[in-house]
Amino acid sequence: MEQHKEYIETLVSLNRVAKVVKGGRRFSFTALSVVGDGNGSVGYGYGKANDVTDAIRKSMQKAKKNMVKVPMQHGTLPHEIVGKYKSSSVLIKPAAPGTGVIAGGAVRAVLEAAGFTDVLTKAMGSRKSVNVVKAVINGLSNVLNPVEVAKNKGKSLSELWS
Repeated sequence: MEQHKEYIETLVSLNRVAKVVKGGRRFSFTALSVVGDGNGSVGYGYGKANDVTDAIRKSMQKAKKNMVKVPMQHGTLPHEIVGKYKSSSVLIKPAAPGTGVIAGGAVRAVLEAAGFTDVLTKAMGSRKSVNVVKAVINGLSNVLNPVEVAKNKGKSLSELWS
């Protein structure tokens, strides 16, 4: 496994949760983080611990294990996609060069970690950051690579676009 690789690590959300017990409340922490290499690979992790630093460390480790590869073309997507997870759905569209990443919060963290520079997005349904991140990862993992599509159809890339 590649341990020496340089990653873009982003903490999306940190939450304090309480468990009510006989003597009062017990507090622990949850951390949602996104890790990417800036070149088409991105993953998310969700860590829980009694200490903030442990929760963040766990989430970063899980994110590095759950990386997916996304096909990119000139800093954008090859085609439009809708990612869904539970009641969250995210529309991700390719954009012209110079547009930038038009996204908010959790969606922006995932796309910038993956290395996208020009995309348009719209989050619909539930805006809970965990579900939105999973919806974006779901959408990005379903993006089709144009070279593979042409190969599967037995055509060249130029024949496919004409």
